[in-house]
This record gives sequence, C-alpha cells and structure tokens, in this order.
Amino acid sequence: MVGGRRMVGAPMLVFDLDGTLADTAGDLIATLGALLEQDGRSPLPVSAVRSLAGAGARAMIERGFAATGAPLPPERVEELFHVFLDHYRGRIAEETRLFPGAEAALARFSEAGFALAVCTNKSEELAILLLERLGVAQRFAAICGRDTFPVHKPDGRALTLTIERAGGAAGCAVMVGDSKTDIETARNAGVPVVAVDFGYTETAVAALGPDRVISHFDELWEAVASLGALEASPCT
Repeated sequence: MVGGRRMVGAPMLVFDLDGTLADTAGDLIATLGALLEQDGRSPLPVSAVRSLAGAGARAMIERGFAATGAPLPPERVEELFHVFLDHYRGRIAEETRLFPGAEAALARFSEAGFALAVCTNKSEELAILLLERLGVAQRFAAICGRDTFPVHKPDGRALTLTIERAGGAAGCAVMVGDSKTDIETARNAGVPVVAVDFGYTETAVAALGPDRVISHFDELWEAVASLGALEASPCT
C-alpha cells in the first residue's frame, strides 16, 4: 500500500532534477553572474541566490537583476532568458554533480525492479543533456521537462503524463523532490512524495507536508519502504 492505495503495475520513482538528483546551483549561479557582469552589475553571493536555483531561469533573472539595480521589463527578461540558456548549455556540468548517494540509490532501486523517471521544470533538452553528462541518463525510462507536455509542474498532469510515458501507473509511483512545487505536483496527482531537505527551497520542506523527508539518498530506500512501495516487485 502507498498512501492508503493498493499499488498496481511496476513500482516507479519519479525524481525532480535541480536540487533533488543534482546540485546544479554552481553552474546556474555562474550563468546568472555572467549576465549581471555583461550588464555592468555586480554578481550576487551564492548564499543570496542558491535558493533560486530551482525556480527557473526567468525567476533567477528577474530576482537577480532586481537585487542588483533596477528591475527589468518583461521583454528584457525574455531576451535575457535565451541568452541565459545559451550560456548555461555551454557549461551545464562544469560544477554540477549528483548529490551524495544518488547514483547508488538509482542503481539499488533499478536492481529491485523499480522503473525510474525524471519530471523537471528544466527544458527536456537540457535535462537530457545534463543527465547524459552526469552519466545516468540511461537509468531513466522517461526524462520529461517543462516543455514536454502542454502543462508543467505544479500541474499534477505533468507528473501523471511522465509516469505514463515511462510505462507506469500513478497508483504505483512515488515522487521525490525538494520544493513546494514538487510537493504540490505530487499532491495534485494523488501520488505520495518524499522530500529531500538539501535542495533549493526558501521554505523548509518539512513544513510543506511531504509524506517523508530525507537528508541523504542513503535514507531513500527506508523512506520508500515505509510508504509500502517495497512490499512486492512488481507491486500488485
């Protein structure tokens, strides 16, 4: 049982990417810093923008420029958004690494018969590129981004469509994320959610009501087991 529901089909874990599987803040912050420097502004300290790393490029640009001078008009934000993506694509894995224990957790769940997928608000192209550079793209039955479907997180359909693309069913899935957006997405989809507390959030995830909270990927197996998702593989 998971969240009081009988599980059917193959068990599945669906992961957020930025701040959950991978610590992407360094490359995202460096990209924002390059844009600020090009505009004659001073870069922001990492401590001031790390929590924004999971909010998306537009939000990083808006808040980063507002914090270093006059806010930008929407059309300028949109222009810089494309510059941001081009710069970021070129350095996407210079500093980015999987969080400790993530690769071992992916291997353990795969070997136990779980299907794995990614549901992120990064573009699908960049999500696939990053996971390829990190050497784990082949682990996932589906890698879905903000532009994969007509909807994106926190719309629950972004999660259920990811699960379907990966060949699973929502009644047999658990979401793993790091933010309010991920928790709301899971709730909207009727899927239980495990939150990591080391990601990019301005509010402590424990206060957002996930089903479980972990502080290291070594704890994920036990957290998923406590939700009943290990009772059988494939679950029935």
